[in-house]
Amino acid sequence: MRLFVDTGSVSEVEEIAAWGVLAGATTNPSLLAKEDGDPGEIIRRICELVGGPVSAEVVSSDPAGMIAEGRALRELHEHVTVKVPFCEQGLAATHALTAEGIPVNVTLVFSANQALLAAGAGATYVSCFMGRLDDISVDSGQVVSEIVECFRAGGVTSQVIAASVRHPEHVVTAAQLGCEIATVPAKVLRQMLDHPLTAAGAERFRADWESRPEFGDWLRALVSERATATRD
Repeated sequence: MRLFVDTGSVSEVEEIAAWGVLAGATTNPSLLAKEDGDPGEIIRRICELVGGPVSAEVVSSDPAGMIAEGRALRELHEHVTVKVPFCEQGLAATHALTAEGIPVNVTLVFSANQALLAAGAGATYVSCFMGRLDDISVDSGQVVSEIVECFRAGGVTSQVIAASVRHPEHVVTAAQLGCEIATVPAKVLRQMLDHPLTAAGAERFRADWESRPEFGDWLRALVSERATATRD
C-alpha cells in the first residue's frame, strides 16, 4: 500500500517527504484555506516535493464549472489529479475529465454502491472516508472491505484510497483490506513512528555505545577515511 500525506501545508510535506515514504498527496479547499500564500503555488510546490499524484479539488457545484476548474487545476502541474466530490454532477464531470485523459479522484465516498458509480464514471481513484463513517457508528473497515472486494471481483481498475484517517489503526486496516493507497494527515504519520520498545531499545544501544568511547573514535575515523577516498 502506498502512503499519501493529506495536507495543504508545504512545511508538513517537506518534513514527511524527507522520510522517503511518500508516494503522493491530497489537498482540499479546507486544508488550503488554512495556509498563507497562493493556493496554486502551494499545489505546485507539493507536487514537486512528492513527485507523485497530488489531488486538488474543484469547488463548483455544476458539471460545467467542475470541468472548467478541473482543466485549470490540471494545468498547474503534471502531477495534479483533479478531486471531484461524489454526486450526480461530480459523476458527469468525472466522465468528461477522464475522457480527456485527466486523472480524477472521486471523494466523499461512503458506500460500495457510490464507489461502483464513481468507478463506472472513470475515476482513477475512489476515496472512502473511514473516520467520518466511524463518527456515525458505521464500521469503516466493513465498508472499505466491500469496496475492495467489489472492485477485485469485477476487474475494476480504479484505485481505492483510504481517507479521513484518524489514527494509525486506520492505516493498518486499510493495508490489510487491500487498499492501494492511504492518505494520512502528518499528525498520524508521526504517530506511526512511535513505539515505546523502539525508544527503549535505541536508548539502550546509545548507552552501550557511549560506554566505549573508542568505538566512537573508530566510527568517526571510518567516515573520514571514506570521505577522503571519495574525494580522491
